[in-house]
Amino acid sequence: MAIERFECPNCKADMEFDPVTRGMKCAYCGTRTAVAVDPKPEIRENHLSSQSLTPEPNRIRRLSDISKEFTCTGCGAIVQFEPPQVAGACPFCAANIVTQPKNSDPLIAPDGVLPFVVPKGRASSSVREWLASRWFAPGALAALAQPEGIRGIYLPFWTFDAKTNTRYTGQRGDHYFEMVQVQENVNGQNVIREVQQVRTAWKGASGCVAVGFDDVLVPASRSVPPERLQQLSPWKLSDVKPYESAFLSGFQAQRYQVELKDGFVSSRQIMERAVQDEIRRDIGGDEQQIQDSDTRYSNLTFKHLLLPVWVGSYRFEGCVYQVLVNAQTGEVIGDRPYSKGKIFLFVLTLLLVFMFLRSMAGR
Repeated sequence: MAIERFECPNCKADMEFDPVTRGMKCAYCGTRTAVAVDPKPEIRENHLSSQSLTPEPNRIRRLSDISKEFTCTGCGAIVQFEPPQVAGACPFCAANIVTQPKNSDPLIAPDGVLPFVVPKGRASSSVREWLASRWFAPGALAALAQPEGIRGIYLPFWTFDAKTNTRYTGQRGDHYFEMVQVQENVNGQNVIREVQQVRTAWKGASGCVAVGFDDVLVPASRSVPPERLQQLSPWKLSDVKPYESAFLSGFQAQRYQVELKDGFVSSRQIMERAVQDEIRRDIGGDEQQIQDSDTRYSNLTFKHLLLPVWVGSYRFEGCVYQVLVNAQTGEVIGDRPYSKGKIFLFVLTLLLVFMFLRSMAGR
């Protein structure tokens, strides 16, 4: 799974993956070459034991013999890159990297990568439009709209597949209507009248449900808030390619911060909610109560995927803000502060206009 240096056949400079042509491009002479991709791509499924939650030993590798990584002392993110790239600033918190890069440590090798589709220029334009729609945004954000204001980085994710079989016991509630007498005070007089009220008849229920899961996606990054990662969805995972080092040329890749076993715990929570929904459908009726359930997992597999994001971060009045672009769909999400100075000038302008109109009306 080694990342290689892709030498331009014309000028010998380093070539990078170009999202526009989906091939390699030399930034110096413009030479283009195709990415060598298996004509019958197949992403390997890695089997897991739900007891040990350990990957196969041959999946633990270093990124390559020359890959480097830095650890941000500001947010703790570990970002890997290939020379001749340099670390620069942290893409997640904008902190200047003061630690020296070191050789990358072994990790569970990526199985697939979703190549960048949105080029840097288009991402910058999208950020510019996003900023234009934000009133009272500070001028510090303007730098993010420039190409050098954002970086292309692959974020790590786990996906899990499983088959589940769940036995359950519970209660099924069916609604029915019953006429009851109620006493009301009408014009000072007690009046008894009949009204229709809903009642629920409960009876025991039990059964077994089977639910299959495919590509339950779990973020393996803690450098982006979970709600932001959720907003970046959906991802078209059908476009994921088997890992090819060429797709990462010219970009950075974040090392996963959520370990495999913790990712599986999160995926089980997602699966369990879906299983509970299926149990309720199986019970039927108008209301359901689940008293006990026992889920068995089988055919458990996982994949380590890298998904593409353009990231811009900046510091404003002691706080860190991020703007992200889904590099497959172009969706822009982010944080924004409010400029107190711009708000003050806006209020002052409104006040001056009001005073001017008032003075004109008094003449």
